[in-house]
Amino acid sequence: MRIIKKQGKAILNKELKKSYNFFIKEANTNKKSKGYGLIKDKTQLANSIASIASVGYGLAALIIGVEHKWIKYEKAYERANRTLETFIKNVEGKNGFYYHFINMETGKREWNCEISIIDTAIFICGAITAGEYFGKEVKNKADILYKKIDWEWYRNKTNNLFYMGYKPEIGFWGQWDGYAEQLMMYILGVSSPTHPVDKSMYYEFDRKTKDYKDIKDIIYTYCGTLFTYQYSHAWIDNFVYNVCGCSGDWKMDSFVENSIKATKANREYCIDNRNKFKTYGENSWGLTACLSPKGYISPGAEPCDVQLDIENDGTISPFGAIGSIVFTPKESIQAMEYYYNTFKKLWGKYGFKDGFNLEGENSWFANEYIGIDKGIEMVMIENYLNGTIWKYFMKNKYVIKGLEILEFTDTKDNKLKLNKV
Repeated sequence: MRIIKKQGKAILNKELKKSYNFFIKEANTNKKSKGYGLIKDKTQLANSIASIASVGYGLAALIIGVEHKWIKYEKAYERANRTLETFIKNVEGKNGFYYHFINMETGKREWNCEISIIDTAIFICGAITAGEYFGKEVKNKADILYKKIDWEWYRNKTNNLFYMGYKPEIGFWGQWDGYAEQLMMYILGVSSPTHPVDKSMYYEFDRKTKDYKDIKDIIYTYCGTLFTYQYSHAWIDNFVYNVCGCSGDWKMDSFVENSIKATKANREYCIDNRNKFKTYGENSWGLTACLSPKGYISPGAEPCDVQLDIENDGTISPFGAIGSIVFTPKESIQAMEYYYNTFKKLWGKYGFKDGFNLEGENSWFANEYIGIDKGIEMVMIENYLNGTIWKYFMKNKYVIKGLEILEFTDTKDNKLKLNKV
């Protein structure tokens, strides 16, 4: 049982409910629309543009809502079922993958965007979880959508890596050649009953390591931004360990333990740079992609492979620390309390807004919310409190098969215990 101070628990529950509200109120609920169930990318868009990843988190929101009695089971079931029907019939894509951004009314491509493997994976994780929770037609539709995905099509046959993106105008580009948020793609890809990839893909991407101060051997991501250490763990049980017999650069300790180390390094980096940016501090940390005074940016922390001065402008997003609550519960709750008690402008209709920056003469606070940012907060808080999303995602037979193929385990001897707060 987790011990949480009274105020911390109250704020956690407030943020959980308000984040949930984003996915309920910013969705297309017109039953006559071809885009039923699609959810906005962010709140203040002139046009109604949905993000497929937002829909994945929205499906998780329905489960959380039922568990907390915020929505009746029957209503949530119908909404999940109709949302998956929308993807089967109307959402534009290719070979089971979907465009990153789509029109909320039609399901068609918007912004000349790419067919996204990572955003499709996030959506499918939400669909699979909803299928396990609601069963019946929802589970059948989730299976249909999962089996449609041709993972092999998205594989670069030359280097055995997943491509980063695809546009029909230019074809594939980029590659997932380093450690980042994509771990879920391998679990889903190797276990596909229709279009699987070989497990060797999982061992092809680089695992570069660096230290930050006394935090040793961090398998770091290219830009050091915190969401890259969070996204897969929103779905994959926080206690899963890799036990393959690899050696040297390929030795895999727990990616969970690695996310703990990277999160602690992110906080230490903010403490070390608080004289440079007054927004930073021991309770104001969590550098990650977010809105800023100059638009959408991707700030990060050491270790990384980029020049941090280019992206880092002093902006902090609350979801950086809060989305890491399963890794650093004490520090994340302290940050959340600091944000809530100190900055009234940071709190609004859907809880914490996307970012704030105290640099310059006038402090800046975002006035909008982004679906994927509210989603990672919501799912991680729920997992921390109750483990709900982990529980149902990890029940899926294809997820279990994927973990077995990649030689993961979650035996009691290998479980990582979360620190009590």
